[in-house]
Amino acid sequence: MTTRAATPADLDAIMALEHASFPTDAWSPAMMREELSSPHGFYVVVEEAGRLVGYAGLRAVRGARDADIQTITISESARGRGRGRALLGTLLDEAVGRGVHDVFLEVRADNPVAQALYASEGFAEVGRRPRYYQPDDVDAIVMQLDLRGWVARRGDAATGDDARGPIPAGPTDGKGWC
Repeated sequence: MTTRAATPADLDAIMALEHASFPTDAWSPAMMREELSSPHGFYVVVEEAGRLVGYAGLRAVRGARDADIQTITISESARGRGRGRALLGTLLDEAVGRGVHDVFLEVRADNPVAQALYASEGFAEVGRRPRYYQPDDVDAIVMQLDLRGWVARRGDAATGDDARGPIPAGPTDGKGWC
């Protein structure tokens, strides 16, 4: 498994995975191309045996105190093996490097796998956006992470003092996640 920075050359593979994972509300190639080239974006891909099996993106304006996780997507065949958690960690490490204090994201209310992943890393629900995901009429759960607290908990984990408890188990058929 190789994790590396995404490039515009990855667009076709990213879009194939995007459409497979989010058939009703996939981003357009133009939107993704813009994200990959934005100075405010940070996108990474995961490859196995030369095949792209995941990607993730963060939007963090340099100097801003908050950032947004735009997406984390893992191919169905590669889910359930920690790749989503690894990508999340990569995005959060980048946010730390950019001086971010709070990270936000939206997650589908019908995706308990992704919700459990985020909660296990310290994200908390701070709101809902009714019928946010169209055309499916699925609510978005808005979650927030105090990044300084996340860093402190990671330091505790390195010394064996991790107070988060066990990571919740769940089905591995979440929509494009984990």
